[in-house]
Amino acid sequence: MTTGPGTPAVEVRDLRVELGGAQILAGVDLTVAVGEWVTVIGPNGAGKSTLLRAVGGLLSAPGAVSLFGTPIQSLRRRDRARVVATVAQSPVVPAGMSVLDYVLLGRTPYIPTLGRESAADLAAVHEVLDRLDLPGFGRRELATLSGGERQRVFLARALAQGATLLLLDEPTSALDIGHQQEVLELVDQLRREHELTVVATMHDLSVAGEYADRMVLLAGGRVAAVGSPQEVLTEDLLARHYRAHVRVVPGTHGPLVVPVRPH
Repeated sequence: MTTGPGTPAVEVRDLRVELGGAQILAGVDLTVAVGEWVTVIGPNGAGKSTLLRAVGGLLSAPGAVSLFGTPIQSLRRRDRARVVATVAQSPVVPAGMSVLDYVLLGRTPYIPTLGRESAADLAAVHEVLDRLDLPGFGRRELATLSGGERQRVFLARALAQGATLLLLDEPTSALDIGHQQEVLELVDQLRREHELTVVATMHDLSVAGEYADRMVLLAGGRVAAVGSPQEVLTEDLLARHYRAHVRVVPGTHGPLVVPVRPH
């Protein structure tokens, strides 16, 4: 896939999604530059996960989504998998599957039909497992892992895929604070080293503000605000759309959102 200078990694125009007769997204516009980290926030039911699924090609949205200048419906599934990798909140895992075999699924776009994985594929998988603090986990069954360990394995599969666009749906929801930081620092490091583009959803607003270049606030299926973390994480916007009592204080890497009890 060839792109010209200035071509965005993601371009979403007037995205509308109805599921089960309910309108989930009602005309969403979004542009993400190559190498940018954009985090989508919003209250439960705002449409965050639905937006990510549409960008990843998991929901039909004819004419609304382009990746690196190409309409997503024009990309064959195999080609799309080389461009975009998704870490869903609760991926479906085949029963009895080992960690190594699951992460190897990320190499599927590069393995010939009816072929086998190469030494390079295996090396890529082991490198990612090492970087995610999972050495020695290859033979373990996914079902035997803790929630945090599984979350890191799901991310490992996406990183092994070698895609240039990474979609992360609540990537740290099952992780303790130490592994949250490790995972997000690794993603940010890979982004800088390989010009990865990251679009994430997060509930932890302070963490979201520390890593995002820009943030998008979704509410009721529409974009309620877009801008830098300082522009989006304001007490007024969070009170209005989350119905939350918070205090926003400056932090070293972004605003820190502190819940406070109402009077």
